Amino acid sequence: MAAAAGSRSETRMLVDGQLIEADSGKTFDNVNPATEEVLGQVADASKAEMRRAIDAARRAFDETKWSTDRAFRKHCLEQLQEALEAEREGLREELILEVGCPRMTTQGPQLDGPLDGALRYPAKLIDEFAWETQLPDGPGQQGEPNTRQVWKEPVGVVGAIVPWNFPFEVTLNKLGQALATGNTVVLKPAPDTPWNATRIGRLVVERTDIPPGVLNVVTSSDHLVGEELTLSPKVDMISFTGSTAVGKRIMEKGAATMKRVFLELGGKSATIVLDDADFTTALLTGMAVCFHAGQGCAIPTRMLLPRSRHEEGVELLKQYLGAAPYGDPQRPDVMMGPLISAKQRDRVLGYIDKGVKEGATLALGGGRPKDHPKGWYVEPTMFTDVDSSMTIAQEEIFGPVLVVIPYEGDDDAVRVANDSVYGLSGGIFSGSLERALAMARRIRTGTLSINGGLYHGADIPFGGYKHSGIGRQNGVAGFDQYLEIKSLAWPKP
Repeated sequence: MAAAAGSRSETRMLVDGQLIEADSGKTFDNVNPATEEVLGQVADASKAEMRRAIDAARRAFDETKWSTDRAFRKHCLEQLQEALEAEREGLREELILEVGCPRMTTQGPQLDGPLDGALRYPAKLIDEFAWETQLPDGPGQQGEPNTRQVWKEPVGVVGAIVPWNFPFEVTLNKLGQALATGNTVVLKPAPDTPWNATRIGRLVVERTDIPPGVLNVVTSSDHLVGEELTLSPKVDMISFTGSTAVGKRIMEKGAATMKRVFLELGGKSATIVLDDADFTTALLTGMAVCFHAGQGCAIPTRMLLPRSRHEEGVELLKQYLGAAPYGDPQRPDVMMGPLISAKQRDRVLGYIDKGVKEGATLALGGGRPKDHPKGWYVEPTMFTDVDSSMTIAQEEIFGPVLVVIPYEGDDDAVRVANDSVYGLSGGIFSGSLERALAMARRIRTGTLSINGGLYHGADIPFGGYKHSGIGRQNGVAGFDQYLEIKSLAWPKP
């Protein structure tokens, strides 16, 4: 099955400026999660190809002008932007097929959002960023005045490891910042969603002046091939988006080479609906667990309702989630497609079973839809009578499952929201902005939506507290993350 009419899916990897097959000739299947049909194959790399990619990135950083020529980097990013825009619609169809993401999501965070800003913003920062800062003169060793400066320089070789849920968005945000700051990159896409990354590799070769080795794309069905990035002393930084468990492993394995890490990890975000909120509007947020089948780290999966309005809220939530359009991701009205794999579907169903066993009430859904015998679907699901100590209230399910938790007063709402090892995102709804902002100062998360505000974009930092990660993606903070700091001083003439 072709990826899309008029589209050109790329099965080869990019290593040292060349599009190559695996040394072994091996490939692995790219499967459509909505139909369970094989879309095609992609090169299945071993550690040998990964090591060559790392060597190429090291040479490109150490021996070419990439790390020092800012104007050239901006030129190359603008070329890549133009090339991607020319294939926007092919990318759209390809993402729907390999990710199983609904068409409507590609008009936002899956494609159009990142394509419109993830490269443009860091390319613009190249001209605006304070690469060198002049400090006031300071005293030298003999008391003479010293000129003092602070320089920002690229970290070096970056290993970028990308998840399957929003693969193009995450990839482009990593590449935009890492390349704009002068680093070279080895990109390891998730084996579930490789084609959007290999397409970028092809466009780099065909449509840009990016030197060989500056960007490498290595596809493999073996996760341990990606671990070569963490283990290699030639890699200076790991930029990882994915599960907290894997993030911890990267920190542990990277310690031997003092690897710098950016980790954007899991979440168990809570929406707090205060008693003075407009429930009709606020509780629409509950439908967020249906967006891309709940496969998003920042999706709010805990709904905290005041006990005084709990029953009212539950009835509204049942109506909203019960009406959520799900099914074939090709349909323009669908907000919820399949889960990415049979393994992920079974994992979500396992959590639903655990919720029932621990005493929560299954108020809606909870199974596989009978009208979708093919594809890895799970019904929109909601639990009530949930205690904050239950597994379904504590662990990241990564599926279309909402848990509703009652609270008593603002202090209790803050306590429940913070009762989590995660701290990625959340939301607060209130008729009083002052009250909502006061509560926001007490919530331990890296991002917060107040009354439905959108905090995500190329120019605003995204990341979490606690087990939700280290560092920030996007904004000046994300740009800074890929830079080293060098302080200099010399006697003033």
